[in-house]
Amino acid sequence: MSTPETPSVLPESGRRFSIARKVRLGDVTPKGRLRLDAVARYLQDVATDDSLDGGYDEPHSWVVRRTQMWVTSFPKYLDQVELTTWCGALGSHWAERRTQIKCNGVVAIECAALWVRVDFKTMKPVALSSELIELLKTATGGRKISSRLEIGKNLPDLNSNDATSQDWPIRFSDMDAVGHLNNAAYWEVLEEYLGANSGQRAPLLATVEHHGAIDPGNQVRIVTQKLDGRIILRHVLADNTVAAVTELILG
Repeated sequence: MSTPETPSVLPESGRRFSIARKVRLGDVTPKGRLRLDAVARYLQDVATDDSLDGGYDEPHSWVVRRTQMWVTSFPKYLDQVELTTWCGALGSHWAERRTQIKCNGVVAIECAALWVRVDFKTMKPVALSSELIELLKTATGGRKISSRLEIGKNLPDLNSNDATSQDWPIRFSDMDAVGHLNNAAYWEVLEEYLGANSGQRAPLLATVEHHGAIDPGNQVRIVTQKLDGRIILRHVLADNTVAAVTELILG
């Protein structure tokens, strides 16, 4: 499995931040379980709240490169969930944010997201400041992380015989304040897959890697392939550029 270790325990020391919220009607499937795109929104919200509460320098100057979710069970409509987030690892221009989601006192979903700090004028990576490193490093326990993307490597050709392809319309409501497709919207594709394959539920591990931005007006198709023990879904632009790769591992 091309993934880092599963997050499992909260750091004994260092900065942690927690919020509680209810699972609302717009967050769930017709059967009432929490959707993965809603989880991605939760992760954005708690990350923003933590950054503002912690007084991070330039708290909004981050873009997500990879998000992973280990789902043991799905919270349901009107469940109260508690999200606790902390810095799991540091790099030179990026950091890993880990988030644990509890429901009824039990960990239901664990997440690891790789965020790169950027200059929004140039979209180039910016080195982490010494002040930010000082704020975050204790919780990491000295763990370092690379910014390399893994699941997009060595995949079959987009036009291989086992691949299926469907057009994926990009909506105005999927765009965010940066002007690109919001990272939570990428998870809608996986939810559509799960909805069409109703027997496939938790436990699961889902990963979305972002290789490039999707902008308003882009033509996108989703290429789906079933490989050894995993499902791969790719957001592909009109020129065959892969903007994102999603991997689903069940069981």
